[in-house]
Amino acid sequence: MIEAVNLTKRFDDIVAVDHVTAAIRDGNVFGLVGTNGAGKSTFLRLLSGVLKPDEGTVTIDGVPVYETEEAKRRFFYISDDQHFLGNGTPADMMAFYRKCYPGFDCGRYGKLLDSFGLPASRRISTFSKGMKKQLSVICGICAGTDYLFCDETFDGLDPVMRQTVKSLFANDMEERNMTPIIASHNLRELEDICDHVGLLHKGGILLSRDLDEMKTSIHKVQCVLREEKGEDGLKGLEIVKRESRGRLLTLTVRGEREAVEAALQAADPVFYELIPLSLEEIFISETEVAGYDIKKLVF
Repeated sequence: MIEAVNLTKRFDDIVAVDHVTAAIRDGNVFGLVGTNGAGKSTFLRLLSGVLKPDEGTVTIDGVPVYETEEAKRRFFYISDDQHFLGNGTPADMMAFYRKCYPGFDCGRYGKLLDSFGLPASRRISTFSKGMKKQLSVICGICAGTDYLFCDETFDGLDPVMRQTVKSLFANDMEERNMTPIIASHNLRELEDICDHVGLLHKGGILLSRDLDEMKTSIHKVQCVLREEKGEDGLKGLEIVKRESRGRLLTLTVRGEREAVEAALQAADPVFYELIPLSLEEIFISETEVAGYDIKKLVF
């Protein structure tokens, strides 16, 4: 497990990461979302030991990360800015990383290069942005580490390639319990892969929740109420948001599904339906309660 305690990093007068405390459990996909400049990349660089925190600590199973080779061999960091050996080729990168990571899978590396259509002997400097991202992912997957830190990894990939990369992540999570930590400014990219999501804003974690927990504790309801009863029958619901279009009411309500359905049935509406919320809608509802406009923060 990765633990960040009171993690803080300043650049002159700018507090890039502000006293963040977070725990990342093994075998889960941790999604870190936030606007550009929210501190996502700095947080990942602190987790990976690229930067030294001004305050606080980062540990992997109790072992400090900064300047500790034992801890650093357990993760692979895919930076948003692609870094490769000067005039290097994919074959050169394999030779380099196999010295850094004892478990580097050279056979799988070659097969993935072929599958992705990346020539092993071609200079990486001639690759497109998307090809470089693909190569970084292949290096990260084949390193065989316990953790994979991904900074805007899906940015620059076409839709088919994004799904391919997500499938690779899912396979390694199942096969060897790999734990990806993915930073992105786009909630929609993370919705179908993340187990836990944290919202970073102005250097601090505004919200950190299990996705399944969020989905089971907040619901969207569409209903048509009987005119003689109006909304009096809905007093048993904890309504977070209310919208109306004619007689059709759209409500965002908090509570367990069974309790919400029981309250709706007691209200005896003409019609009601519970609709699954997207991750975006969940975060909008959760952060509006905290006094923030998620659309201004993330999208």
